[in-house]
Amino acid sequence: MYPPGPPSLDRAACRPGHRIRTGVPFREVSSSYPFPDDLIAAQRDLQQATADLNALYERLPHSPEPTEAFHDSRETGYWRERQRDASPGWTDDEKAEEVKLRDRRLELADAIVTHDFWSTLAEADRPKARSALKHIDKPQDGG
Repeated sequence: MYPPGPPSLDRAACRPGHRIRTGVPFREVSSSYPFPDDLIAAQRDLQQATADLNALYERLPHSPEPTEAFHDSRETGYWRERQRDASPGWTDDEKAEEVKLRDRRLELADAIVTHDFWSTLAEADRPKARSALKHIDKPQDGG
């Protein structure tokens, strides 16, 4: 049993969407930063590329290379039980699609972090602005 945390960490008293200790909302108001249109577009494209890559991973077999099924147990000499179904592997087209999406994400991430806009902000403001950009399309909490 773990000892209880300090009173400031009373999780039951915290409202959803607020930091545990300070009560400050997680999301900053995104309109407080004058993001250029191309930076917003790059962020949206990055989010879409990430969603596309995750959807690809969901529909592909667990292993890119063909693998046999296995079942490990204490009876067969392993310390914990685990098993995995056989994987037919990925086709060359699926591998190419995964590489294309990963490369696109890297390209967009690079464009975002090296954008000239960040040099217009004070260094201390950049993390909040970056977070605001990441959440630009999410609805703000009302309370």
